Amino acid sequence: MNLDDGVEVFSILGNEYSVKAPPGEQQALRQAFGMLERTLAQTKRSHPTLIGDRLLVLAALNLCQRQVELSQGHAHAMDQCKSRIDALVSRCSDTQD
Repeated sequence: MNLDDGVEVFSILGNEYSVKAPPGEQQALRQAFGMLERTLAQTKRSHPTLIGDRLLVLAALNLCQRQVELSQGHAHAMDQCKSRIDALVSRCSDTQD
């Protein structure tokens, strides 16, 4: 739910949370909430006996694990790009000599 003052109200595990995002970041906040909802639902399907805080903590860990994997993948891709750029610069230097 979106209130007039830019505050978004989200319901997570039966509790309502009011969150105000900086101007221009409301859509990202809604997307983050959607991701959390999907992760909670997926975690609940995988672990049907978990409830409350335990469910939320496991869902948060799953999200953090994904973030770490993405960060590592990004770092690896950046290293590869840097290596390619260095090789191109070296080739350009060799042709100028």
